[in-house]
Amino acid sequence: MCFSGVMGISKGSVWSVRFSSIALCAWVHGDPRKVVYPTDSSGQFCGQKDTINENKTILFYFNILKCASPIVLINLQCPTTQLCVSKCPDRFATYIDMQGSYRHNKSYWEYYRQFCKPGFNKPWKVRIYTYISIDVLKRCFPDFSTKNGILTVANQTTFKDGRGKTRNVTDLREAANGINNVLDARSVGMKIFEDYASSWHWILIGLFIAMIVSLLFLVLLRFTAGVLFWIFILGVIGIIGYGIWHCYWEYDHLQGTPGSDLTIYDIGFQTDFRVYLQLRQTWLAFMIILCIVEVFIILMLIFLRNRIRIAIALLQEGSRAIGYIMSTLFYPIITFVLIAICISYWAVTAVFLSTSGEPVYKVMANQTLCKYANLTCDPETFNTTNVTKLCVGAQCTFAFYGGESFYHKYIFIFQLSNAFVFLWLVNFAIALGQCTLAGAFASYYWAFRKPADIPPCPLFSSFGRAIRYHTGSLAFGSLILAIVQLIRIILEYLDHKLKGTQNSFTRFLLCCLKCCFWCLEKFIKFINRNAYIMIAIYGKNFCTSAKEAFFLLMRNVVRVAVLDKVTDFLLFLGKLLVAGGVGVLAFFFFTHRIPVFTQETPTLNYYWVPLLTVIIGSYLIAHGFFSVYAMCVDTLFLCFCEDLERNDGSTAKPYYMSASLHRILGKKELISKKVARVDYS
Repeated sequence: MCFSGVMGISKGSVWSVRFSSIALCAWVHGDPRKVVYPTDSSGQFCGQKDTINENKTILFYFNILKCASPIVLINLQCPTTQLCVSKCPDRFATYIDMQGSYRHNKSYWEYYRQFCKPGFNKPWKVRIYTYISIDVLKRCFPDFSTKNGILTVANQTTFKDGRGKTRNVTDLREAANGINNVLDARSVGMKIFEDYASSWHWILIGLFIAMIVSLLFLVLLRFTAGVLFWIFILGVIGIIGYGIWHCYWEYDHLQGTPGSDLTIYDIGFQTDFRVYLQLRQTWLAFMIILCIVEVFIILMLIFLRNRIRIAIALLQEGSRAIGYIMSTLFYPIITFVLIAICISYWAVTAVFLSTSGEPVYKVMANQTLCKYANLTCDPETFNTTNVTKLCVGAQCTFAFYGGESFYHKYIFIFQLSNAFVFLWLVNFAIALGQCTLAGAFASYYWAFRKPADIPPCPLFSSFGRAIRYHTGSLAFGSLILAIVQLIRIILEYLDHKLKGTQNSFTRFLLCCLKCCFWCLEKFIKFINRNAYIMIAIYGKNFCTSAKEAFFLLMRNVVRVAVLDKVTDFLLFLGKLLVAGGVGVLAFFFFTHRIPVFTQETPTLNYYWVPLLTVIIGSYLIAHGFFSVYAMCVDTLFLCFCEDLERNDGSTAKPYYMSASLHRILGKKELISKKVARVDYS
């Protein structure tokens, strides 16, 4: 059954109550502190206010050698006692060191006791050892460094463990396998953060320039669409051509330079990405990619040259419509705010769901044959049980957050439901924007005398109609799309989980399903978009509007291919020009190649950080403006097709299209109905 009007709102409200209850349960049972703060072996948060750990924000591991990998450490499932401390150890200390130092100086115990459990005051029984470490992700990890190619910790290659046995620092590295990658990533992250801190205002200036260029582009299309189009085409070709020349120049310039003939495979992964720019192979790859793109664009222009002329004329009509309803250009801001709210709702609910469990304690045994290992336990009564007798050295340690109730068992299902709600809400926000814009542009097309008959505040009026009358239809269309998207997510999840065990038939089946649902999602998006246009025009329910839009498009399938898709292609070229032009300007600025701004250019670790930010941001800004334009063209085109079928150009049934649109689409006879069936290819 299709949703429409009040009935759709009432039925949608039932689903809203159901999904809101999931969020309510998550907010009641969840505790985001479990994500923010590390947790010790007693299940207490490190750094939590008004507790004994308020000033102890870092987690310390008694015997890090028992930890298999940093993944285990970060997940707090290392089989050793974990304690909250105020700072990480800055010296090596063992049981033997403690005994010898304590005999001569009782104050030595004051440093050592901070790495023992609270209340423990028996220095002669201490069995742990400390090692020089640093704070990584609020956890104490060995402070690894390399000296003359040899791995060291505080310039030492060996250390003594808690029993006085001499160990090599490579044992620490093996216990925290992969820790160097974590530290490298942290170092790169800090450098990127520094680059953003020193260049953020220049990034904003670049994005502002992109906004002005995009707005100027749309305004000028009304008067010089053809000229601007060819300028854009030549601009894109020129920018790519410059890129090809620059890559060749760098490739030729590096010839004979020591080390430049190495391959990317030879040097492997490097945190300093400037190393790759010293390789000839890198610039050769860039040049080949740009050449392929250049040839592809030129071939597309050659084969689509006749259809491009038609699309240019339709762009002029769309520019004229936007010129009368300029407020539509800023509607994407509303869509952005709504999507940001949806993302915030999903993220907060997901965090609360993932932290809604209760502390679960498990037996951590040193003996591999202990039958109680990994079984749940109660830390308050653990010492009174037989486990400590049967498994010497066993401890009841905090493992993770969970529970045995119905709610805790089906957390994954609730997370899946939360993801579904997120997809539904995002699609609804997009649908609301499409319906609102379609209603505004339809009011322009169906105005018999333009612009005299255009109603006042068409965008605001269209938004009010969409909220008041069409929420059910928009929610139903969004629901269908969200279901397909959720199925795609589940298929991707299954493909990831079964990647190591699946056979050839399973891989083939999953690949086919993923491909089919990808095509289905694209088809539903296309149908929904045109259905929302019909809803905005006639106010019918979703199913009726989708059916009428589909058959209307099928009756004009050639026009759809020629006009609609070519227009999308032209707008895509406009996005590339805006992003590419601003990107080239940013490249020259951040690489100190503009003499006027040499003093103002910030010193960066990676100039590509602000450069990529400006390019991606410029593309998104252009996409926001051009999406309004694309919706305008789609709406005018669908209105035109409907106008041709419902009217014949006579006095009784006059056409609503402008005279220029008649000329654009090659219409010669305004009276003859046969002209409506002409193929304008």
